[in-house]
Amino acid sequence: MNSGIEGTVALVTGASGGIGTAVVRAIAERGGDVAAVDVSAGPKSAGPVGAGKVRRYVADVTDSAAVDELVDQVERDLGPIGHLVNAAGVLRTGHVVDLSDADWDVMLSVNAFGVFHVSRAVARRMIPRRGGTIVTVTSNAASVPRIGMTGYAASKAAATQFTRSLGLELAGFGIRCNVIAPGSTDTPMLRSLWSSDSDRAATIDGSPDGYRAGIPLRKVATPRDIANAVVFLLSDEAGHITLESLCVDGGAALGAV
Repeated sequence: MNSGIEGTVALVTGASGGIGTAVVRAIAERGGDVAAVDVSAGPKSAGPVGAGKVRRYVADVTDSAAVDELVDQVERDLGPIGHLVNAAGVLRTGHVVDLSDADWDVMLSVNAFGVFHVSRAVARRMIPRRGGTIVTVTSNAASVPRIGMTGYAASKAAATQFTRSLGLELAGFGIRCNVIAPGSTDTPMLRSLWSSDSDRAATIDGSPDGYRAGIPLRKVATPRDIANAVVFLLSDEAGHITLESLCVDGGAALGAV
């Protein structure tokens, strides 16, 4: 059965990150060809992954001109883009009084402006074809306040509402736009916050002093957990779902997202 991914082209940003890498593989395993985009070069090997092929591209999503050139190049190389996954993201932590202008700027530039640049460029090409799907990977921090993550939360909230509003604008063209909001996921980004062997357990248990609930399912997500949710929203099985935010956090947000 064709899921709506087989034989199509997907563009994935943040493709060298933990979640992005898993998304690239999940799409290719389902027969989609993938333009795997990151700000730095990923693995040298492209070629097939499962039934689909993966081609690597280097681009900075904060540069709108570079993004337009990227999308043109991908369509010349692979064909019309049918799916976009905005998975590029950066995290800088710290209390507001200690957060630098540079930290704030980079989170908004990548996590919000980057989503805008890439989504706009791809949507301009999807509209005449009257079809396509866009999924933006944000965070449950977009809806649940987190101490020390103000800039990250703000940037992810912006990306969430942008994607949902974009979905409203594009619905008449048959283009679906949705959000995946992960919680704690076993990626280099999360591990950068850990300093000891006990931090995984602390993430699962939560922190009353930090007003942070634990994870009811008693485990940290794997990147594949997030990727599976992404490809569901890309697929025809989600053909009547748009403007939605799907939280994949093991219950950590207590259903607030």
